[in-house]
Amino acid sequence: MAPILLFTYKRLKTLQFTISKLLLNAEVIDTDLFVFSDGPNSDDEIEIVNKVREYLKTINGFKSITLSFSPTHNGLANSVISGVTKVFAFSEDVIVLEDDLEVTSDFLFFMNQCLAKYRNSPKVFSISGYSLPFQHNNNIPFDVYFLKRGWSWGWASWRDRWVGIDWEVKDYLSFIKDDVSQRRFSLGGSDLKQMLAKQMNGKIDSWAIRWFYHQFKISGLTIYPLYSKVNNRGFDSFATNTLGSYRRYKSKLDLSSSSKQLHFPDVVATNPYYMKQFLNKMSLRARFVSKIESIFKNSIFHKWLR
Repeated sequence: MAPILLFTYKRLKTLQFTISKLLLNAEVIDTDLFVFSDGPNSDDEIEIVNKVREYLKTINGFKSITLSFSPTHNGLANSVISGVTKVFAFSEDVIVLEDDLEVTSDFLFFMNQCLAKYRNSPKVFSISGYSLPFQHNNNIPFDVYFLKRGWSWGWASWRDRWVGIDWEVKDYLSFIKDDVSQRRFSLGGSDLKQMLAKQMNGKIDSWAIRWFYHQFKISGLTIYPLYSKVNNRGFDSFATNTLGSYRRYKSKLDLSSSSKQLHFPDVVATNPYYMKQFLNKMSLRARFVSKIESIFKNSIFHKWLR
């Protein structure tokens, strides 16, 4: 079984929920858990971070549990890059979660099946446990589909896909002068180019956009479940990286609890039906609507606080 890496900060309630759902997976008894707890960003956060860490010490049910408590605040990007790199030093594959994710009882079965199936297929860059809410085509006889972009809400990958990533994006200046490359990059979503620009200009600190960019450069694909194995519960006042309208991303979880052998496509290639739906979900129009809904939601929330 691939080890699980869980990154946490100051979300105690969602962390407890994440662990409770993860423990419903039969595979946990054979799975090593590595937890990376980020340090407080201010004196006001010391108490809640300590409460998170006291809870972490009570967790059991896994094959082994290794807790890493950072004395300083590193931020999610640095925490993920260093934590994943650390575990890849002795493991060929990893499954990665954050502390605001709800998983199904067959999440680990799905992730481990995909890791085993595509271990020797370098074109498969990563595995996503999350799937966007799509209209499904009942004529497609598979349990999965491929897209040109990964997703960071419950994912898995292999060491040899991770080690070559240029986290500094040294070729960025040449990329922004190449219109063809920029258009090709946007085939993974209209938000990618802008997100990468914000990262390079210091306006955001995202490991995921650099991960997506590397995937684009090597023409890698990500495998997704037809029905989501993950639900993001992080659209709240604690959110630092989860933005936009929850309605846009809310998927109906696959609660079938199926541990059947998965049916995989014969060829590793994007599915035009799902690529079209994905690009519609990630279009400029969809992003604009989501932003307006998010602004409205936050306005109502702040009025309620007053």
